Amino acid sequence: METYNAKVLVRLKPVVLDPQGKTVLSALKNLGFDEVRDARVGKVIELEIEGGSEEAVRKQIREMCSKLLANPVIEDYEIELNGERER
Repeated sequence: METYNAKVLVRLKPVVLDPQGKTVLSALKNLGFDEVRDARVGKVIELEIEGGSEEAVRKQIREMCSKLLANPVIEDYEIELNGERER
């Protein structure tokens, strides 16, 4: 079995309001960063996972996302496995 390093990037869908992002945007503007037009806040989950093949590991991570790591109703996610990103 090989060990894979994965990152799961979880973000609110564009149509979902992001109050945390609005707070960050407001704070940046208050600090003088007027060029910032929008801010959205998400999360990064880093995993070290063993698997037989890259595709099997990607499939397993997609299952983790659908069951726990992301709420598919309001969030999108991307998987980065050994530096390669999948949406």
